[in-house]
Amino acid sequence: MTDTQAPLALEDRHGVLPDHALDQLFRGARTFYSWEDKPVSETTIRALYELLQYGPTSANQSPARFLFLQGEHQARLKPHLIEPNIEKTVTAPVTVVLAWDWNFHEKIPQLFPHNPEAKEWFASDEARFENGFRNSSLQGAYLIMAARALGLDCGAMSGFDKDGVDEEFFKNDPEMGAWRSNFLINLGYGTTEKLFPRLPKLSFDEGAKLLK
Repeated sequence: MTDTQAPLALEDRHGVLPDHALDQLFRGARTFYSWEDKPVSETTIRALYELLQYGPTSANQSPARFLFLQGEHQARLKPHLIEPNIEKTVTAPVTVVLAWDWNFHEKIPQLFPHNPEAKEWFASDEARFENGFRNSSLQGAYLIMAARALGLDCGAMSGFDKDGVDEEFFKNDPEMGAWRSNFLINLGYGTTEKLFPRLPKLSFDEGAKLLK
């Protein structure tokens, strides 16, 4: 969003998005494994973060941290990836290490100012892990949806050595020392050459229940 664009008024929020938007975000979206030789600009990366930050988290804690990797820094992931994930990662224009900050609760007074004491809700190791991991996972999903909304394709994946990635990028960095990796997301403009046929999905009756 630029400085001249006004956000959607709250009273306008109940309109259904057109089918082409729903297709781009959901029905037509896929997990991509190969990429066009087309860069993702820093402007687009910053616009992506601008969008994803609005996704809700518990007490607005926002524990996720996003390490965007390009070029030689992206290549540093290679020793920590399982073999099937190497090519799809090193050829992507951007790889995001979706991480979370073990000390995320320190920012609660800033992010939840009407109740700064909420910091104490996350004082225990158990509460920090449960909330940090769950809410950062949510924020990773928001990143995927924001990327699709901006015309990017995504390839989210596990299949890597989290301890190795943490050692490589975070452990000895004074600003990122408390970050912990959760999963990886490749970003770019995907090609269809390595796509699988769309896999089955569960029907409503298989995957959901409505109690009324």
